Order: sequence, then structure tokens, then C-alpha cells
Amino acid sequence: MKRVEHIGIAVSDLEAAEALYTRLLQVAPYKHEEVAGEQVNTAFFRVDDTKIELLQSTDPEGVIARFIAKRGAGIHHIAFEVKDIVSEMERLRNEGFHLLSEAPKIGADNKLVCFVHPKDTQGVLIELCQERDSLI
Repeated sequence: MKRVEHIGIAVSDLEAAEALYTRLLQVAPYKHEEVAGEQVNTAFFRVDDTKIELLQSTDPEGVIARFIAKRGAGIHHIAFEVKDIVSEMERLRNEGFHLLSEAPKIGADNKLVCFVHPKDTQGVLIELCQERDSLI
């Protein structure tokens, strides 16, 4: 794993959360994106090398909606950039970690992603992400 790529925060009201984080960080989001496969709308903020992803569910039964219903709004995941997501997934499986998908999925911000089950990581959902452009 190369570095923390971003921190994902589950929110119930993306517009209100954007206003709050714009005031807090003193920057506007640099990107908005719907990720239909994950049933979320996202907004990304960048401060130097740090990125924050706000996630709002587009479906009342979606993962983010269920997360908020169970735990409330707040930190949802920590994403780590990896050089080769397929190799990293294989390494983690060999180490006994449970992954939430068999293969990488298309995620937000031009990434391929895979999640590590939080039961294996002290309750923290870990996302692996690789820039899709780096596959060329």
C-alpha cells in the first residue's frame, strides 16, 4: 500500500455536508460524481495531498443508507492507494482477509476499488484503490 488516498464520510444530506466542509476546509469540492454501482452520490475535497469523499446514498436500502441507520453519519472508510489492485487483493486473501468483491469494481474519482471486510480490520472498512489510468 502506497498511502492513504482518501477518507470517506457517510452523510445523509450531501448539500448540507458540502456547505459544512467548504467552510471547514476553506475549499470547494473539486468533483461531484454519481457511482450507480455503489448507489451513492459523492463530493470530493482536496487540501494539499489529503482528500475527503462525502457519500450520500441514492437508495434508501443502499449501503450508505444502511450504514447511517445503524451507526449514524460519520467516517465510513479509509482508502489506500495501491500500485496493482489485483495483486494486492490476492496478497490480502492469502493473508486471510475477506474481500467484499471477487474482482475490482469501478469506483468514484477514476478508480478501481475493492473493500476489505471490517470484521478483519478492527471494525474499519478499508478500501483499496488504483487509478484507472495507471492500467495503461
